[in-house]
Amino acid sequence: MYLTVFVLLVFLGEALGQPSTLLQTPIQLEPGQYTVAQLLKQINNQTGVHFSYSRSLNISKKVLFTDKTLSIKQIVDQMLAPQKLKYLLKGKMIIIRKSFPKIATPTSTTASFTTQPRFYTISGTITDQSNGEALIGATVYIPSLGKGIATNSYGFFALRLAPGKYKVQVSYIGFQSKHYQINLEASKTLNVELPVDKNELATVVITDRGINEHVTSLEVSTNRLDIEEIKSMPAFLGEVDVLQSIRALPGVSSIGEGASGFNVRGGAADQNLILLDEAIVYNSAHLLGLFSVFNPHSVKDVKIYKGAIPPNYGGRLSSVLDIRQKEGNTKRFSGEGGVGFVTSRLMLETPIVKDKSALLVAARRSYADLFLKLSSDQDIRDTQLYFYDLNLKFNYAIDKKNRLYVSGYFGRDVAKIGKLFSFSWGNRTATIRWNHLFNSQLFSNVSLIFSDYNYKLGVLPTNTNGLEFEWVAGISSYQLKNDLTWFINPRHTLDFGISGIGYYFQPGQVDSETSSVKTASERALETAIYANYKQQINKKLTLSYGVRLSAFLSLGERNVRTYLPGQPRRNATVIGQRRYGNNEVVANYWGLEPRLSLRWQFKPKTALKASYARNRQYIHLVSNTTAPLPTDIWKSSDPYIRPLTSDQVALGIFHVIASPALELSAEVYYKKMYDLIDYRNGVNLLLNEYLETELLSGDGRAYGLELMVRKNTGKFRGWLSYTLARSERKIDSDFPEDRVNNGAYYPADYDRTHLLNLTTTYDFNKRVSLSANFTLSTGRPVTFPSAKYQFMGSTVLDYSTRNQNRIPSYHRLDLSLTLKGKPKRKRRWKGEWVFSVYNVYARRNAYSIYFIGDGTAQNEATRLSILGGLFPSITYNFKF
Repeated sequence: MYLTVFVLLVFLGEALGQPSTLLQTPIQLEPGQYTVAQLLKQINNQTGVHFSYSRSLNISKKVLFTDKTLSIKQIVDQMLAPQKLKYLLKGKMIIIRKSFPKIATPTSTTASFTTQPRFYTISGTITDQSNGEALIGATVYIPSLGKGIATNSYGFFALRLAPGKYKVQVSYIGFQSKHYQINLEASKTLNVELPVDKNELATVVITDRGINEHVTSLEVSTNRLDIEEIKSMPAFLGEVDVLQSIRALPGVSSIGEGASGFNVRGGAADQNLILLDEAIVYNSAHLLGLFSVFNPHSVKDVKIYKGAIPPNYGGRLSSVLDIRQKEGNTKRFSGEGGVGFVTSRLMLETPIVKDKSALLVAARRSYADLFLKLSSDQDIRDTQLYFYDLNLKFNYAIDKKNRLYVSGYFGRDVAKIGKLFSFSWGNRTATIRWNHLFNSQLFSNVSLIFSDYNYKLGVLPTNTNGLEFEWVAGISSYQLKNDLTWFINPRHTLDFGISGIGYYFQPGQVDSETSSVKTASERALETAIYANYKQQINKKLTLSYGVRLSAFLSLGERNVRTYLPGQPRRNATVIGQRRYGNNEVVANYWGLEPRLSLRWQFKPKTALKASYARNRQYIHLVSNTTAPLPTDIWKSSDPYIRPLTSDQVALGIFHVIASPALELSAEVYYKKMYDLIDYRNGVNLLLNEYLETELLSGDGRAYGLELMVRKNTGKFRGWLSYTLARSERKIDSDFPEDRVNNGAYYPADYDRTHLLNLTTTYDFNKRVSLSANFTLSTGRPVTFPSAKYQFMGSTVLDYSTRNQNRIPSYHRLDLSLTLKGKPKRKRRWKGEWVFSVYNVYARRNAYSIYFIGDGTAQNEATRLSILGGLFPSITYNFKF
């Protein structure tokens, strides 16, 4: 707690302090006459001090100086005395007025200040005029001051300014801008509804928030995708997929076709924090990875942080994927949906109280199992294979200062193979959020969050005397957090908050007709406090610096073994165990996670950005397969399995070309990771309560170069990205049997040296468009056998050093053609046909390669392809 107070005081001191030496800063001038405008520019160029002044200041008036070196105070006093104006120093800004309200007595360090001005705040929300949806990242800009701010995740903004008349410009890509003349004599609320720019609908896809935002934004190693852009990309069997779109970005890859999850900058799939309306999604895949759990019709905004992760996020090493759902139409009843080869979707929105509250309901189901019932084979007719999900969201504006959001997700996959085998898995999430404005500058969000993932695997009886068993496992968590933002002034913003999350791990339980086997469940508590300060030093330099303090408690009830000192952890080296009671602390860890990013805009269209971040991860996904599966086990850190830690630095240059609206970026990064887990050969994870006997620990490193060219507007748009990267692991130990590759670095399972993605859309006219997606990447590392020998009549394969071989390179081309219906006035129904082809030239990309030794053949290699053919599809989408 004392650390939090100290951090806040440091930040506040920086924001509010007025260094007494600033006015004494020397300015170099050649003797001669200068206009007031020239003097203001000289002071700004040499010191970074900015000026705010009213029309009462005559900037063309000339002032004579005979000395070469003068302080800021001397220049300003001599400059303003003839015009009988007063001034005030506020941070690094000098405000010039005829007079100021008398509020405080001047101090000796500001002796020329006879008064202090009162500052007022313009605050409010920016929404879509057609449906009341909050616009995330909309810009509120004051041209006369060259200052602006972007709305937060709830569409809220606040600008603190000196009294005066201002022109306020509100804008958002794809919407018509609005301009307001404001005479700021007291704090004001400015709620703005922006209308869609109908003239741009045919040629603009809403993506990153404006061409200049690419350079002016402080964000580095971050990408944002709008759902309209995601929908325009070719999709497998016509099913628009958020995760498939994310994999087309630089630095993001996957294990292979149909694999669950994704990998970011050399990290494992469990190192990504995936959020749906702030709730953790522990398994993001349907049908073992062919589709994601996110219904495209309910999604509004998608943002991925790959490096400079803000301190309000924590608990994962590699990335944060923040997905926000639509809030519900507060204006009128509306809906959208689609019918395809494998799924149908429907989303409905309706106001409950117009302009005050709304409800959203979205549902989706696959129906491949319905066609199986047409088979003449009874076993096929008894087979089930489908998934479904349901999204709900309710929002209610209680009053001008309070708003309530309630959202939930429920989804499940069901697989039943005849009368022999059944398997199901799914996620459940619920989020209750309360937005509150303490005042026009202090915004608060309190969230209560529930997340759950579980799976059930069953073997059905083959006859009346047969045995039936069911295997159940999963993870659930409850979280309470409070995030606050203090909009101090246009150049200073402070974010701070606190979070607590409780975990319940169920590694596995098997029940049969005769017995029951259960591994001990685990409980854990993870807490964090954070503060982050954003400061604009001058027009060129902006900083964001903060820290997250996280702590983790592994809790009982459970048994913890003691092993023979100086020996590897094996069942044979156990010398005892300790029983921990319910909620007794088994192990505890904590650590500071500093975060820093900066932007130096050394040219109007070019900026250099850099970042550093330390991240800690306290929970682990344990799997004996390369790609995540629904049956993988989530595991808490404990006395033997330590939390993961990473340090990452990134440096990038960002440039925009106004015409033809191109965004260019190049980033390099280096990431060092500690206490990563790997597996012994022949690992046994099934119902193993003491996983420390099967796991190894080591370090890792990842580094690379990411290039991207992006065009967001016009008939032809899209992006081209290239990634050159390496990801390596090092598992060393005092015990030779616990080393991998003799303790030397070896490629990680998801290491891909080269990764190229091209995503494009071309509009032939307002009704017809063609989209293409091409991807090419180095094959992932694998371990091949190097020899074979006979032992007791069987062929035994001897394997080479781990991951020293690779499967063939991966490449694929997808195409889609969209045909929209003829637009008609006063007709709300809008439909479109999408004709798509996945894997156009039927490339048989290898998912894995395995060897079968039969004693006679040479090492026979067998290639496994998940999707080895061409997949055409037709989808009808509609809106009303």
